[in-house]
Formats: sequence, C-alpha cells, structure tokens
Amino acid sequence: MSDSNASTVDLDALASLAKRRGFIFQSSEIYGGIASTWDYGPLGAELKRNIKDAWWRKFVWERDDMVGLDSSILMNPEVWRASGHVDSFTDPLVDCRECRQRWREDHLEERNCPDCGGALTEARNFNLMFKTFIGPVEDDTSVAFLRPETAQGIFVNFENVLNSSRKRLPFGIAQIGKAFRNEITTGGFIFRTREFEIMEIEYFVEPGTDEEIHEQWIQDCLAWYTDLGVSKKRLRVRPHDADELSHYAKATYDIEYLFPWGWGEIQGIANRTDFDLKAHSERSGHGLTYFDQPSNSRFTPYVVEPSAGVDRAAMTFLVDAYTEEEAPTASGGTQKRVVMKLHPAIAPVKVAILPLSRNERLVPLAREVYDKVRSSGAVDGFVQYDDAQSIGRRYRRQDEIGTPLCITVDFESLDDNAVTIRDRDTMEQARIPIALLDAELGKRLRV
Repeated sequence: MSDSNASTVDLDALASLAKRRGFIFQSSEIYGGIASTWDYGPLGAELKRNIKDAWWRKFVWERDDMVGLDSSILMNPEVWRASGHVDSFTDPLVDCRECRQRWREDHLEERNCPDCGGALTEARNFNLMFKTFIGPVEDDTSVAFLRPETAQGIFVNFENVLNSSRKRLPFGIAQIGKAFRNEITTGGFIFRTREFEIMEIEYFVEPGTDEEIHEQWIQDCLAWYTDLGVSKKRLRVRPHDADELSHYAKATYDIEYLFPWGWGEIQGIANRTDFDLKAHSERSGHGLTYFDQPSNSRFTPYVVEPSAGVDRAAMTFLVDAYTEEEAPTASGGTQKRVVMKLHPAIAPVKVAILPLSRNERLVPLAREVYDKVRSSGAVDGFVQYDDAQSIGRRYRRQDEIGTPLCITVDFESLDDNAVTIRDRDTMEQARIPIALLDAELGKRLRV
C-alpha cells in the first residue's frame, strides 16, 4: 500500500491472537463454521460492552438533549415498505459464467471475474433483507423481516418518545442493537458480516438548521474515536458523491479508517431530511410532526443520523492498538513484544493482580489486594487475578490482551504493605502503598 500511514497489521496474526486470547471465535467452529459469522469470547464480550458503554456515556449521559430507546428487531412489514427498504434496499449482483462465483458489481474494478477472469452476467438487483415468518404458517400474510438497521424503530416511536420525555428540538434518540443484512460480499475478519450491532442516533432538528448541526455531529463523532486513542493519521472524513447517496439523504459523510487493505467505512453521518417521518406519516395515516410553541407552528423535523457499527469499531480499535516492538530482557538483550495498546476506557481487563508466585504466604495478601481493587470505585470494569506460569509470561499475556496496569504482590509486600504497579505501554514500575492504591489507580486509569 502506498499510503505510509496505513496499518501494517497482519490480519491473520490478529485473528490468531483474538482466538488464542479469547476475543473472537469463528461461530459454529466445531461444525466447520458458517461464513462471516463470529462469536465474541470472554475478552471480546468485555471489549464490546466497553465500546458501547463509552459511546452511550459520550452521546447520551453527557448530553441533556438525548434519550435512549430499545426497539424490537421484528416490526410490522409495513414499516419496511414505508421506509423504502422493500423496494430499494438492494445491491447489484453479477455472476461469473465460468466458475459461478457471485460478486457485487459496484465492488469490481473490471468487467471480469476476480477469481478466474471469466465473463460476467448482466447485473441484477438483490434485496439485502432477511425474510422470516411469524406464526405456524409460512405464507405471504406471515412474512416479516429481520431489521437491516435500528433507525426505523426510532422513527415509528418518535411521537411516543416526544410525549413521554417532553423534549424540545433539537433532541436525539439513541439506540444500540442488532441488525441483519444478507450481504453477498463479506470478509475482512469482523469488518463486513451479515449479523452486526449498530450504535445509532436520530437527531431531530428544525429545517434550516440541519446543515450546521450535521457538520457538528461529524466533528463530534470523529473526536470520539481519537479521544479513545485511534490514530488521527488513519482517519478521514469522506463525503458521498451524488450517485452514491441513499434515496433519503440530502448529504452523507463517512468516517473511514485506513486498514491494511485500504480505507474502510466505520461510521456514516447522514442528513436524512424529513423523508422518514413523512413516509411513515403517509403510510400509517398517523401524523409524525412537531409543534413549536414559540413560533406557534407545526412542521416535520429534519433528521441528522450518526450511525456506527459496534463490530467495525471493535475492528478499528484492535487494528489500531496492535503493536509489535522490541522489548528489553533481564539478560540485557531484546525480544519481540506484542502489546495491544487499547485505551483504558475500552480495555477488556482494566487491572491484573499478579502474585509473584503461588507461595502460601503471598496468595492470601494477593487475594486481599484483588478483592480491594475489584470493590474499588477507582476501577470501572473487569479486574483479573492471574497466578499461572512465570511472572514474565503473565506480563506478556496481559500485554497481549491490552491490560493497562498490572499489580505485582511480592515478598517485600509482606513487610512494607506496598505493591508494584507496571504500566503496559512504558513497562515502567512504581512502588505504591496498598493504602494509596485506590487513588493511584483512579489517577492512572482516567486518561
């Protein structure tokens, strides 16, 4: 790749580490797996939870113009007809006449099969929504869809939220939830999958203020990634060209990350205008409008939509954090150290407690320190106790999973009631009295 800022992470090495350390597993692996589906292991579950918590804290709890929602995955099929998904949510597909491989036409640079070079068929549209049936009879009257986005659950609840929360424009409704798209082209580890989670906001504004607010959301969303440690050099904001805009959009900007294979979208921020509320008002016969008391006027709000994938965010954080470096050894040489330099806010394990050995005198004190740290308000997240293998191996293990701080309880601790804190990134060690541990941890983890 020509761009020198691109990540040089070997995706096979990252996937191997993710499996070995319990971040991400191939779904149904003992049965041979199923294409582009993944399970999050113990550490992956913590990583995803921390990402979602960081997003919710930033965009809901720290603002007074936001509320949350958790809408159903299954909805009345009329929702998807009104939104345009039944008719318009399609990809242009072509088939190779030789090897029968199927491709998205808009992902091809040439008019030949990328695998065998064979001739391709004419493009035909393929709807990306998964169909299912509600009830015991599988007929046209029982058809339902797995939602391809969480946005429509917000739009159809606009009046309910407005009346119950008593919010005034501008205000937003946030939601985190599963979505499903029957993608033909998948891959890039967890980058493009058929089942994924979305962190989505519909921000309702007065028409005429939408463009300025749209720009502010772009900057706020970009800052969320950089505040959590993602390299600014590997991020860019790309506007959609006119020919790639969705049917509802006035303007859309993608936040993209420079992965080893090139630029990839990790978030979209769209100006959806009043399309959705008007479409649902018309089809349902229920007016979804807003009454503005100061101007004594009623209108349909415009909507700015920041939409980010949890899985793509996890992919971004993992790729950006993965580091291989030379570290000094006790003998004066160096060895390769793999370290996941995750921001403390999203690291799966915040602090690891490591007794120097399983000595019967050390273990009770180490357990006491472990219980103290776990119950401490200074550590917001998972604390791990690890006494398997040598202390050096345990440090390396914690480095690979991204643990910011390790606390070692040694034989000196029995006399001075102090422990050693080791910093993941610098490997510097400091002796801290156990009585001052809470304050020290709080200071070090608030980055």
